Amino acid sequence: VKYGITRDYVLGLEVVLPDGSVVEVGNKFDSEMAGPDWGMLLVGSEGTLGIVTKAYLRLVDKPSAKQTLLAIFNSLDDAANTVSDMIASGTIPTTLEIMDNQTIRAVEDYLNVGLPVSAEAILLIEVDGSAVAIAKQAEHVMKVCRKCGATEIQAASTPEDIDKLWRARRAISPACGKINPTKISEDATVPRSQIPEMVRRLRAIAKKYDLKMVIFGHAGDGNLHPNILSNKHDHEEMERVEQAVEDLFKAALELGGTLSGEHGIGYMKAPFLKWETGETGFAVGQKLKSVVDQQGVLNPGKLFNA
Repeated sequence: VKYGITRDYVLGLEVVLPDGSVVEVGNKFDSEMAGPDWGMLLVGSEGTLGIVTKAYLRLVDKPSAKQTLLAIFNSLDDAANTVSDMIASGTIPTTLEIMDNQTIRAVEDYLNVGLPVSAEAILLIEVDGSAVAIAKQAEHVMKVCRKCGATEIQAASTPEDIDKLWRARRAISPACGKINPTKISEDATVPRSQIPEMVRRLRAIAKKYDLKMVIFGHAGDGNLHPNILSNKHDHEEMERVEQAVEDLFKAALELGGTLSGEHGIGYMKAPFLKWETGETGFAVGQKLKSVVDQQGVLNPGKLFNA
């Protein structure tokens, strides 16, 4: 959350274009450059405009100290409200992750690390900086969590405790994959202020289509990962999954969000991209693709080439 996203650190790129020519865009220094920001365009193009062969990145100093907290809630809504309230308060954690009860149970069954399986939701929060700074940040984080209904807040005090919590977070995907044979992973993203409403809509969608859905994600930047756990061999169920995914995309866009926060558009979301860009935006994207990649050789079928 605190450090932004990858593109914020890209200073320049060396790129091989579809015709085989090589171009350098941006620069190697953290300074202004002449002309349009072609690098930013290429960073978000999912390999449809060129192949990156070199990247010049801005680095930041490693923080001197970190503090990891686990906030436990009896309500998923309370956990979601905590996220928006915390960001609104001016405290920006390094990391702010959310997990609902089904996710917690799946991970605990998978790893047995002592997660609170009776909790309806947990927030995994990390702050960093100097020792003095993180003490103040952690105190404020705990204050916001309590105000929003946290029943318990645990501070990881040893490297082993910290590692245990982050192992739990990293294990979500394989843990959920053990529940049902097919896992449909989405990453619709909404403004942080809309996380509570998006969570409510996701639960309503799961109920509407009678589907098993786990909700987790990088709540600090609004990037939720609703995963639908299903069976691809059950054709009737997969039809309901497809309808649920469409409703999920519509909900994200209605709340001012985007179809994808980090997974990209690729093949699966390409048919829905026009919902977000509009007809004019989509046409501009197609025109740009046709000019840069006249033969359509790079990642055909993705983004505006769908």
